[in-house]
Amino acid sequence: MKNLNQLLLNFKHTQNFNYNDFYVSKSNYYAFQLIEKWPKWEKNIVNIYGEKFSGKSHLVNIFLNKNKGIKVIEEEINDEVFKKFKLFENIIIDNYTNKCDEKLMYSIFNLVDQDNKYLIINSVNPINEINFKLNDLKSRSKNCLFAKIDNPDDDLMFAIILKNFSDRQIQIDKKLIDFIIKRIDRSYGKIADFIYKVDELSLKKKKAIDLRTIKEIL
Repeated sequence: MKNLNQLLLNFKHTQNFNYNDFYVSKSNYYAFQLIEKWPKWEKNIVNIYGEKFSGKSHLVNIFLNKNKGIKVIEEEINDEVFKKFKLFENIIIDNYTNKCDEKLMYSIFNLVDQDNKYLIINSVNPINEINFKLNDLKSRSKNCLFAKIDNPDDDLMFAIILKNFSDRQIQIDKKLIDFIIKRIDRSYGKIADFIYKVDELSLKKKKAIDLRTIKEIL
């Protein structure tokens, strides 16, 4: 966990998903703590959910840097992937939206229980609110630990904006970040869209980002 002064000094100009690039605030504290506490979980299945770009994938990458495991996206779930799952204690399903075969998902839940494995599922919405057609899966999805990543507070917004600018090698004054935070929607998606537009304009104009440019994009 870093404070904002450390972030200003230490963010590198590459896209990193390591421990030191994750800023912990009240918005994501519980999810971060769960990752840190493994394997001392009350249940062996964890559902981390929150808006797109909220840091769910970053968290599981931190987890995998510390603990052995396998990560798949939902589109990779098939009969063959179970052979790989058997080899790892930790299984991570990223970007889950309930588009894969529900029987396969139920089989994963059973595998985790029977072989004393651990499962992390990342999703936008909590999986216990998904209207599964398979009743056994619907029931099983409620027996998990749920960690919601809330909308970003001011400190987290500052850290996200700073990191994204740093990743793109865009220099920006701290006062401009404070100006942005007061005027942008408190949404990870809106922040990501804003950063993309700043990056696009910066490349097009080939000059530093100033207040006038920020106002134009906002």
